[in-house]
Amino acid sequence: MMLSDLAQQFKFDVIPMALHAEHLPAGVAAQLLEQEVLVFAVGDEHSDTAQFSERYGFASDDCANTIVLRYRKDGADHYAAVVTLGSNRLDVNGAVKQCLGAQRLSFAKREVATELTAMEFGGITAFGLPDGMRVLVDAAVMQRAFVVMGAGVRKTKLLLAPALLKSLPQVDIAALTLE
Repeated sequence: MMLSDLAQQFKFDVIPMALHAEHLPAGVAAQLLEQEVLVFAVGDEHSDTAQFSERYGFASDDCANTIVLRYRKDGADHYAAVVTLGSNRLDVNGAVKQCLGAQRLSFAKREVATELTAMEFGGITAFGLPDGMRVLVDAAVMQRAFVVMGAGVRKTKLLLAPALLKSLPQVDIAALTLE
């Protein structure tokens, strides 16, 4: 099934490519330029995964969330983004910590995550992140035919094939969730 078919099936309010810059943070729009991705509008009240799934009848298995983590490695603090399915639970203190080679690991504070990414909390995406920021993608995300994920702002979402995530700089794909 093509992305446009899915958009029609779920009645997504697709934003034309010519208007992407008006609906996305600059870094996100720049990284998505020329990529096969649908950008669509959602109400703020339907931005969170559970509300989005309920409103659109879209499985949480096909929603990918991006979470910003702070970790300590080699005596310094670093930040990474982790992409996981809305239905899965991250193994933060096991697989994620090991993948990052972190001594300590925690979720980034809301203010730090939004300032660092220049995105809205609840809409952070793996696209348009600062240079050098590591991106970990749970292997389960890559098994989906398509995913919906944040677009940098709460009122906009992305629909894309997960293979597109492989093109991100500093990306690692690994099993990061609990069984």
